[in-house]
Amino acid sequence: MAEKKMVEAITSMEEDFAQWYTDVVIKAELCDYTSVKGCMVIKPAGYAIWENIQKNLDQRFKETGVENVYLPMFIPESLLQKEKDHVEGFAPEVAWVTYGGADKLQERLCVRPTSETLFCDLWQREVHSYRDLPKVYNQWCSVVRWEKTTRPFLRSREFLWQEGHTIHATAEEAEARTIQMLNVYADFCEQELAIPVIRGQKTDKEKFAGAVATYTIESLMHDGQALQSGTSHNFGSGFASAFGVEFTDKDNQLKPVYETSWGITTRMIGAIIMVHGDNSGLVLPPRIAPVQVCVIPVQQHREGVLEACGTIFDELKQAGVRVKLDDRDNRPGWKFAEAEMRGIPLRVELGPKDLANGQAVLVRRDNREKTVVALDELAAKVRELLTTIQADMLERARAHRDAHTYAAKNYEEFVDTINVKPGFVKAMWCGCRECEDKIKEDTGATSRCIPFDQEKVGDTCVCCGKPAKKMVYWGRAY
Repeated sequence: MAEKKMVEAITSMEEDFAQWYTDVVIKAELCDYTSVKGCMVIKPAGYAIWENIQKNLDQRFKETGVENVYLPMFIPESLLQKEKDHVEGFAPEVAWVTYGGADKLQERLCVRPTSETLFCDLWQREVHSYRDLPKVYNQWCSVVRWEKTTRPFLRSREFLWQEGHTIHATAEEAEARTIQMLNVYADFCEQELAIPVIRGQKTDKEKFAGAVATYTIESLMHDGQALQSGTSHNFGSGFASAFGVEFTDKDNQLKPVYETSWGITTRMIGAIIMVHGDNSGLVLPPRIAPVQVCVIPVQQHREGVLEACGTIFDELKQAGVRVKLDDRDNRPGWKFAEAEMRGIPLRVELGPKDLANGQAVLVRRDNREKTVVALDELAAKVRELLTTIQADMLERARAHRDAHTYAAKNYEEFVDTINVKPGFVKAMWCGCRECEDKIKEDTGATSRCIPFDQEKVGDTCVCCGKPAKKMVYWGRAY
């Protein structure tokens, strides 16, 4: 007999994964809809996750020499037009400001979809000599892209992100920074979010408009769809040349700079939900969870129970644990269900019998395993369990990804696998855009990345049968 769901308001993911996702987002109060179509309110529970993502990533960035800046949210049309490929790539998604108050603007202003053009405009004035390089900047901001179809966190018309922008004296330095930041993202996803990723390069079709090369980390959601979870772009000197960003080198020659850009967004909150969540709601990795432990009194009206829970709260807080005491006037069962729905990694239950025995019950959110612990050992056990939960969640997600990663050697096998077995499909590719287009047209799958860790699953292209150049991860994606 299947275990009864503690939160009946959440649709089963097996029944309707899209509805399950929406239910979790709304019931866990991560965000809500607004009067502005395609935009969302990020509520305290959701924003707290973003704050932890931001805090952790910001520290990682600064350890590599990144400095934070802030640039305007408006870009003059003439500035945007300077980089033709870039404009063409973003044109369908750009929002325009045409009036300032009651006056029509002489020149339209774009609401930033990304800020390469503004950074180049800044650097054109700021950089003169090799002594001014490198510039390694990042900004935390929102961007606007006029998406036709939106979903909370995964795709909205305004979203939060960070966008790193750097310029260097040589192509080698730019390439090294591009790869370095991709690895920062990959380590962050695996170590903090417990989400395993595939590191690789985008094909020319899928790369960022105006980039020489785009590198990506790709993760697999519980329903077998892929999610691009962070990208790092090497722009070469294309943008710099368009904007006249030049410097005098040591040899007294005028040279263009080499540029990179890299970003990660609030869609990572969606990734956390879809990789780790279950039919009772969120399951948050301890290292990113705003509340790591919830202390819940059982029969809190009984003598000594609430006081003992308060002591536990104080001890855990002193031990550096992000802890909450739920002393609201609700039934314990309701509190258990809510803590589960909100994804709190560990809960401490203590009632009169526990108090008499000098113990408490610890319940893991990820697997619901219960452990009885002596009160004087509780803080140490909580820290140990949080570490274990974090590691177990990563391994569980990796096992799920690996179990849903397949190999296909011919087109019939490829199409059948894509249609019947949701997940990643590893297949060889000749490098031709025509084959990529045909695969997308026939199956809805796209090339997710050319992985750095190449393996040979055949000799010929899975689509056309010509000699293969690379192994590619393919899949349907959000």
